[in-house]
Amino acid sequence: MPDRAKILLVDDREENLIALEAILSSLDLSPVRARSGEEALKALLSTEFALILLDVRMPGMDGFETAAHIKRRERTRNIPIIFLTVVDSAPDYAFRGYAAGAVDYLTKPFDPWVLRAKVSVFVELYNMNRRLAEQAALLRERLASELPEGTPSTPAAVLPELSRRLTAVEDELARVRELARKSNDPALTGPLSDLTDRVLHLRAGFDALS
Repeated sequence: MPDRAKILLVDDREENLIALEAILSSLDLSPVRARSGEEALKALLSTEFALILLDVRMPGMDGFETAAHIKRRERTRNIPIIFLTVVDSAPDYAFRGYAAGAVDYLTKPFDPWVLRAKVSVFVELYNMNRRLAEQAALLRERLASELPEGTPSTPAAVLPELSRRLTAVEDELARVRELARKSNDPALTGPLSDLTDRVLHLRAGFDALS
């Protein structure tokens, strides 16, 4: 069984972190707390995260500065960030959040159902990407073991298994796309498009083999 997807929760207030964990408790994920931007950056050095929920207003390094550091690092630049802030924040906060690389921006108090729905789809996309990478690696490994060096084509005996694995990936992508459609969230367009392109590339590679 793969590890549960990890979500980084960044807020300087303990009660906010507790509230976020309670809202997300019904989802199949592992929340990780960070009480500052510096603590979040340290956690990102050693742990892979599916998503970051990042408070804007924090003493010292605020959310915008933290996001800028995250997006500058090769290892972390593609992790989606959802900014969280209070409703009376400056009117340019949303613009600054998107400019800093956030995929979404929610104001407190936010609807717990909306947050769960957004997080759920991002976690599904992350898990799908992870399974797709694993399937691609398994297919390459199987081909390498079945094909003698220099063989120009794929043995017919291997094709059914390759087809089965690829079909399973495509079915899962269809399920994730339906989740995204129901959420009607424009923040999912980019990540879902990238994932679709990867699956199409894998299908094209299989069709060339067969």
